[in-house]
Amino acid sequence: MKGNSKILLIVVLALLGAILGGCGKKSGDGEAKNIVLKLADIQPEDYPTVKGDMEFARLVEERTGGRIKVEVYPSAQLGDEKASIEQVQFGAIDLVRTSVSPLSQYEAKLNVLMLPYLYKDVDHMFRVLDGPIGDDMLLSLEDKNMIGLCWLDSGARNFYNTKRPIKSLSDLKGLKIRVQESELMLEMVKALGASPTPMAFGEVYSALQTGVIDGAENNWPSYESTSHFEVAKYYTLDGHTRAPEMILINKGVFNKLSDEDKEVIKQAAKEAAILERKLWIEREDKSKEKILANGNEVNELTPEARKAFQEAVMPLYEKFASDYSDVVKAIIDTK
Repeated sequence: MKGNSKILLIVVLALLGAILGGCGKKSGDGEAKNIVLKLADIQPEDYPTVKGDMEFARLVEERTGGRIKVEVYPSAQLGDEKASIEQVQFGAIDLVRTSVSPLSQYEAKLNVLMLPYLYKDVDHMFRVLDGPIGDDMLLSLEDKNMIGLCWLDSGARNFYNTKRPIKSLSDLKGLKIRVQESELMLEMVKALGASPTPMAFGEVYSALQTGVIDGAENNWPSYESTSHFEVAKYYTLDGHTRAPEMILINKGVFNKLSDEDKEVIKQAAKEAAILERKLWIEREDKSKEKILANGNEVNELTPEARKAFQEAVMPLYEKFASDYSDVVKAIIDTK
């Protein structure tokens, strides 16, 4: 196994050298030419993030006169989210659109952005992310050979299950809830009294159908597009976490670009992110309409219940963000 790992590392490093070498190709006047960058996304072509990717690609090509082209590979063509991040880190892929959740394994500070019940609403989150705190977080993976370019929306995550409406902490007690492979998410579900069950996202539908799990948690579009709403009819709008997403670029690839091209890439990403956020709201509305038309039972927590949920997860702030209490305070205080 060790031998195979060494061979894989050699292949990856060779790919890195080839990609970086190509990115640095110059014309006679010193201007980089004919650069092709690959961008990976696990979502399908009609998903807001992929439409944002495509807008980013369009803007980059337009503003560089076709010298730089971004090829978008949706639907996990280049691997799942975890594999795509790893490939960007080593340079086998140039860019990836990813949730901040798996990135917290590379940089613990990113856990701060996903603390449960941290934001008042989506506008509050983007006031944070579009300011100094967000700019600092985009650069937090630089020592891991990756640079964040922009912040995208992925909605608020809510609980859904096959058993009953969740109106209080007691309603969550004992439910087997699928979670992402994230320590923060595991601990959050435990703190709320349920039983966290890590599982690949593609396995959730059948697990709900067969009773292997009782529920899961995700945003409106994911709940709808996966047809989870067909087998888990209770959806609770508790908005426990907002896990923002970003477009990441390999640091070596980025640094090979001229200063002018770097600016084009950064600005195009930020403008594409604005479009993605708008498209996200539209997609949420369509998903809500379809779910409600199906007769699903959707409920919101009362202010009293929400306060109880918030109090239950407060120990996680100490466990996952004690070194960043100043950042947490700055987020909470952002107007």
